[in-house]
Amino acid sequence: MEFEKLQKIIAEVLGVNPDEITMDTTFVDDLGADSLDVFQIIMGIEEEFDIEIANEDAENIVTVQDAVEQIKNAIN
Repeated sequence: MEFEKLQKIIAEVLGVNPDEITMDTTFVDDLGADSLDVFQIIMGIEEEFDIEIANEDAENIVTVQDAVEQIKNAIN
C-alpha cells in the first residue's frame, strides 16, 4: 500500500509513468531527480502519510525501497 501511494507521489513530482517505478528504482540515477525533486517527494510523503522524516534519514533515501522503509518505520 505504501508503495502504490509512493509511486503516485513520485510520478506527480517527476512527471514519469508510475509503471516505470519499482522498489529498486533510484531517484537520481534512474529517474533523474535533483535535490529539489527529492525534497518535494519527501514533503509529499510526509503530507500523504502524516509523518515526519528527519533530515539525516532523508539523506539516506536513495531508492524507492529506502523511502518505503522510512515510511514503515515512521508509521510503526
